[in-house]
Amino acid sequence: MNVKKLVCIALLIFITGIAKSQQLQGTITNDKAAPVADAFIHVLNSNLFAFTDDLGKFVIPHLTKGSYTIIVSATGYASKQATIQVVEQHVTNIDMQLADATLQLDEVMVSAEKREASQQQVPVSISTLTAKQVQQYRLWDTKDLSAIIPNFFANNSGDYRNVSSIRGITTTSYDPAVATYVDGVNQFTLDTYIGALNDIERIEVLRGPQGTLYGRNATGGVINIITKQPTNKSTGFVEINTGNYGLQRYTGGLRIPLVKDKLFVGATATFNSRDGYYTNTFNNTGFDDQHSIAGNYYIKYLPATNWAITLNVKHQNNRNKGAFPMVNGMDEAINNPFMLSQDATATMIDNTFNTSLTISHSGSKVNFTSLSAYQQNHRYYNAPLDGDFSPADIVTVINDYGNSWNNVKAFTQELRLGSAAAKKSAFQWTAGTYFYYQHNPNKQATHFGKDAGLFGIPDTDFATINTSTGKNSGIAFFAQGNYAITKQLELIAGLRYDYENKKLNVEGAYQKDGTEAFIIRPDTAGSVHYNAVSPKIGFNYRASKNTNLFATYSRGFRTGGLTQLSSDPSQPPLYPYQPEYSNNIEAGIKNTLFKDKLRLNITLFLSRINDAQVPTLVLPDAITVTRNTGKLTSKGAELELSATPVKGFRVDYNFGYTHAAYTSLKIAQNGETANLDGKRQIFTPDLTSMLAIQYSCPIADGSPIQFVARAEWMHFGTQYFDLANTIQQSPYSVINTRFGLSSAKTDFFIWSRNIGNKKYIAYAYDFGAIHLADPQTYGVTLQYRFK
Repeated sequence: MNVKKLVCIALLIFITGIAKSQQLQGTITNDKAAPVADAFIHVLNSNLFAFTDDLGKFVIPHLTKGSYTIIVSATGYASKQATIQVVEQHVTNIDMQLADATLQLDEVMVSAEKREASQQQVPVSISTLTAKQVQQYRLWDTKDLSAIIPNFFANNSGDYRNVSSIRGITTTSYDPAVATYVDGVNQFTLDTYIGALNDIERIEVLRGPQGTLYGRNATGGVINIITKQPTNKSTGFVEINTGNYGLQRYTGGLRIPLVKDKLFVGATATFNSRDGYYTNTFNNTGFDDQHSIAGNYYIKYLPATNWAITLNVKHQNNRNKGAFPMVNGMDEAINNPFMLSQDATATMIDNTFNTSLTISHSGSKVNFTSLSAYQQNHRYYNAPLDGDFSPADIVTVINDYGNSWNNVKAFTQELRLGSAAAKKSAFQWTAGTYFYYQHNPNKQATHFGKDAGLFGIPDTDFATINTSTGKNSGIAFFAQGNYAITKQLELIAGLRYDYENKKLNVEGAYQKDGTEAFIIRPDTAGSVHYNAVSPKIGFNYRASKNTNLFATYSRGFRTGGLTQLSSDPSQPPLYPYQPEYSNNIEAGIKNTLFKDKLRLNITLFLSRINDAQVPTLVLPDAITVTRNTGKLTSKGAELELSATPVKGFRVDYNFGYTHAAYTSLKIAQNGETANLDGKRQIFTPDLTSMLAIQYSCPIADGSPIQFVARAEWMHFGTQYFDLANTIQQSPYSVINTRFGLSSAKTDFFIWSRNIGNKKYIAYAYDFGAIHLADPQTYGVTLQYRFK
């Protein structure tokens, strides 16, 4: 053997050794020791993943030494996590056994702290819904999460803009109190918010202020929505829904690898249409017909095993013929449900476009993420909108002034560093910076018709035109770390600093019908700036393998701003209102018991809000102005229970109690001051309770087809819709059912929601306009999955 051959053999051995070094490989089987094909293995906080082959085997190369957490999931099995130790220059082997999903609960991973971790080990009050649960609950919109999440309530007035409340911290303006993130992107305001749920991987709802990591407008909590992304496996689905009120909902998705391990694309599209629930007796026509088209599109490129570049585009285009289906007075709304009389019918045209670019690097020492996002929304009415919700020609609202107006744009940029996936020390951390810029041009006319005298208006057939242009920007710096003092005790500390600057130009005009408009308030400008510090401290104690206890203090803030122009002399324009601050203390215990058959989490909380932002709806302008006039205290408890006591049988029960009341509340309106101390918070049921029971079994011995039956009971306690607590909804319950057949590729279900057609208030304005919740609906769902 000559020297050249010896060198070649030596190089081959060396290269082979490198290829095998620091590699993870293993086998995934079920409880009968049979291999599980197409199981998905993901290394948390990295871009590394693999699928098992037909023998249940997988390989993940390119790991540095350290401690990793992996999660394994497969269709029909409960997902399972494991911690592995990777040793330098060695191959790490792991064999895992998955249990039947009807026998054991999933081990759920979350990204609540902007790092992937087990839900049961994260010291945060968090509820998580997996992709399976989103399907089982038939969740199509974020408002459907009400009661499913303890102490969570959301609804809207028929305009797709959900008002969300968590623990009595309520959205009362276009700057929400509950932040919504979709695939890591903050849905900046209610304008640029997309509430439809399509092709969801999981939904996480964090309760309580999340200011340290999420910043502005997370005083109540955060809804974190993660959609399914493309991988090395080609997958897709088609779903058809049809039901009463002319419901048609068609959804389809496809995710494919263009170049294995390198380039992936994915797309999901949804068409949703239904007839209105209301009848307009003014002209005996249907009212509130809704149509929408939504899409979610991905291109993902992995230039190297530790780099990922993802371009995402989302859009939602809504058409609502008969926007704001509301009735004046509770008695009228309840006694004559879904009947209204409005002399003007407008179609709301609502187009939202969101795009983002994410660049992530999983390093051996530090992880890096850059997230750039652009959001745009153009919302207007194609005809005058009835502003008095009556057959009289009193007030209509006009805002169709072309693309230059009512077209909100926002740009955000987040840069984030954090601990690497390989845990090498007792200290784990996340730090970063966040920047935003928003341009918000609004133009709206309030027209007073021939019956304006019924509102005490001496003039008729004229309009006041309010124009405002807002330019807002802000920057933040944040950091949070967890330090393990012992294997059981971990300390938590975080801090965030936000600086914001807001500018607003306002102008008022008067226009008599048939004449040119003239300025009555010249263009006036104002600006305000402020900063906020949001700390977090606490501890996490692992009492045992299956029990975690935690306690934290956190602070959040809702952004301030400048008031708009209105006709109320006690509400001058460009009056600055300051941020709203919430201070929260909570303690909880998380338990996973009986070999993952039972999960029980309990949390107690106390929140105090100073400088509470209190909205006042100014009539007849239909403009909301905001003041810092309140102090609010909210306290309560939450319980979440999930169990699989016997094969095929699952029970979920969630309970929330909130006592949220103003310790101080003085309201100025129309030159007078009202003392509302002690009044309860709006849009906040004092109780939420949800029980879901599901049973599944094969239709015959050995059959791959399962029969599935499911029932859900949801209960809401007393709640109020105005600060004076005069508009009250008494406690009520809602029952939903779903049953049908399911196989590996096909589902067929018959479902019904609000069985018994319970009538209750979903939304109300403080002047008495009422919007009822959806009546009883029913339909069928057919879904086909392919891979």
